[in-house]
Amino acid sequence: MSSIHSTDKDLEKFPESRHELNVEDPDAQFGGTEARRQLERKLLWKVDARMSIMVVIYILNYIDRNNAGAARLRGFEADLHLKGQEFATLLSILYVGYIIMQVPSNMFLNWIGKPSLYLPFCMIIWGTISVLTGITHNFVGALLTRFFLGFVEAAFFPGALFLLSKWYKRNELGTRTAILYCGNIISNAFGALMASGILSGMQGKLGHAAWRWLFYIEGALTIAVAVIAIFILPDFPSNSRWLSPEERALAMRRMEEDAGVGDEGETEGQASGLWLAVTDIKVWWLAFAMTAAVVGLSFNAFFPTLSATLGYNTTVSLLLCAPPFVFTAIIAGAVSYHSDKVGERFYHIAGSFGVGILGFIIAVSTMNTAARYVSLFLMAQSYAGFIVLYAWISNTLPRPPSKRAVALALINAFSQLGNISGSYVWPKTWGPSYKHSYAICISTFGCSILLCWTFKLYLSKQNEKLDKEEQEKGIKEKGFRYML
Repeated sequence: MSSIHSTDKDLEKFPESRHELNVEDPDAQFGGTEARRQLERKLLWKVDARMSIMVVIYILNYIDRNNAGAARLRGFEADLHLKGQEFATLLSILYVGYIIMQVPSNMFLNWIGKPSLYLPFCMIIWGTISVLTGITHNFVGALLTRFFLGFVEAAFFPGALFLLSKWYKRNELGTRTAILYCGNIISNAFGALMASGILSGMQGKLGHAAWRWLFYIEGALTIAVAVIAIFILPDFPSNSRWLSPEERALAMRRMEEDAGVGDEGETEGQASGLWLAVTDIKVWWLAFAMTAAVVGLSFNAFFPTLSATLGYNTTVSLLLCAPPFVFTAIIAGAVSYHSDKVGERFYHIAGSFGVGILGFIIAVSTMNTAARYVSLFLMAQSYAGFIVLYAWISNTLPRPPSKRAVALALINAFSQLGNISGSYVWPKTWGPSYKHSYAICISTFGCSILLCWTFKLYLSKQNEKLDKEEQEKGIKEKGFRYML
């Protein structure tokens, strides 16, 4: 039996199902409303502190994934004798493994119930594979390491989203998802700075090219952080031993109240979650919206190349990659916080993507260096809307947990088709203006906005249906409603 079902005898003092609670005062078991509020603040602080390690993990996850783009500027293609579309194939092959493994990985994570062991273990493996990329000498060797890198890295992000959804309520998820995804955003800034230092200072050291040192150093750093993460990452509320029995009961109660039903013990580890996810139209609608957005965000993997079109040398081009993503991290945090605060998702997504489209238009319509650099800021902030879209997924598919685990992985995996196709959106022959590339990104962002708008209308109809059903049954207190 999975460890997710393990219980603490002391926990029996804190009933978890609504029918066991004091109806007159549901907070009585925690000492009253004010005592519960204080306990909840303490609980969230403890959870937030442990979850923060995932930002560092995500930074390294994306650095290991995207360092090929930086290595390209210092001889990666020449040393491996790459021709034609082979570099684009190296980028896209990673997502083949990434797509294959996400759903099985999240199903296994939900069953085993030990993210504190599973995620760091996968991290150690992908760090090792990243190091091995540095010793490849031909296209086939690099192709194999990139495929297996994606295969193992697939465990982290959908697993992290699922872990967040196990601890945080719907009105808390947007901000926490933004904080997590800032690891991705910061990796574009921090990764470029790190790559700049390694590529400019390690050429010829111990007889190795600088781009090889890039893979050696960043892979070794990933392994080191993975070992530390084993002792920090939380498991699920029902089996986290660093919580007191009262804190554990409150953690589980919070999620029960938010979803409108307590299903922790009934659904964990059940394979039926796969069937529930694949037969839900909401899952596929969100998957297509995400895929379109991912194609629009394909500029991310080629950001050093776009920066280089400004006309500066390799070191300066990499340094210029950092400010747009530092700016994006700030904007993403603000947009996600506001989205949580007002309980609205669609307009925050559409607004951010709209600004991104403006950035693409500026880049396409001028060769002025200053204007084109500003356009990079406008493009990069599109990640703010993308993060809110991730939060919308968790909000829309709250239960049962086994379904949510599969749905999050399935949507994220399906959307990686956008990364595969996006790898071919920026061929060198379209540079330095990349007008065709930007036109594709404008179209796919527009498509994503349209899909999100129709999804909002669908959820609004579902909420009206729930209102009508409760009125007919004479229920005065509103239950679960979809966030729009």
